[in-house]
Amino acid sequence: MDISINGKPADITLESEKTVGDLLSGIEEWLRGSENRISGLRVDGQTISALALSEVFTQDLENIKSIDITVSTWQDIALEALFNIQEDMKVYENGSFDEQKHIGTGWEASVTARFLSEQIPDIFVLVQKTFFGEGLAPGDMGRLIDERIRELIDPPAELRNISALVSEIAARLEDLPLDMQTGKDGRVAETVQLFSHITDKLFRLVRFLKLQGCAFDSISVDALPLDSFMDGFCAVLKELLDAYEAQDAVLVGDLAEYELSPRLLKLYSALVEGRMT
Repeated sequence: MDISINGKPADITLESEKTVGDLLSGIEEWLRGSENRISGLRVDGQTISALALSEVFTQDLENIKSIDITVSTWQDIALEALFNIQEDMKVYENGSFDEQKHIGTGWEASVTARFLSEQIPDIFVLVQKTFFGEGLAPGDMGRLIDERIRELIDPPAELRNISALVSEIAARLEDLPLDMQTGKDGRVAETVQLFSHITDKLFRLVRFLKLQGCAFDSISVDALPLDSFMDGFCAVLKELLDAYEAQDAVLVGDLAEYELSPRLLKLYSALVEGRMT
């Protein structure tokens, strides 16, 4: 049997593998730790669709003459999935009620949905809710997808573009104790939500910058390696959210003003200064 990866002969020696599923599992294990994923499969010259995968997995390798496996980077697969959602959203927005229901049901069984559910679960949940009329409007969902695409395509530019937003949220965190004392509950909730959003975004951008080859190993924040600083950041953020849920106004105010506002500014500055090292 001939085995190729991205059209080139692969030096793979079969050992205990008996089925196509065994072979693909072994290759996925080999790819583990890299940012590459299996993205396509041809068996004996026939392209295998997502719906036919489960059936093909059980086929005996001894009955197959050739297998060509397509391997793509995580970034390329993610971009393709997000572009697919954009197109689906346009069709959904212009469709009738019955057509919208059909689109939602079909999407749940798609390769895009499977990838998102495993790799970008927050987007998967939001898209799923939109398709069944329970989430964001299609236009708003489209704008969110546009943002994620910009992050993947040009993370340095997206990092620069949020400078004013980071400064605004840091200032709002400093004002949080006073807002809570004066009963501005709506503004308090909005500040916590905005802060959580910008933190998630910064953490995504760190990953995407690394995918593009930016090395952060030499960056330190408050004398800590970047990863260690981010772990501490996450721990304090969780403490803030728990305190907010428990309506502990004093702890929320202290954490926001003295811990998270300065940490947010320091993290952002470190990323901007070190993104191209």
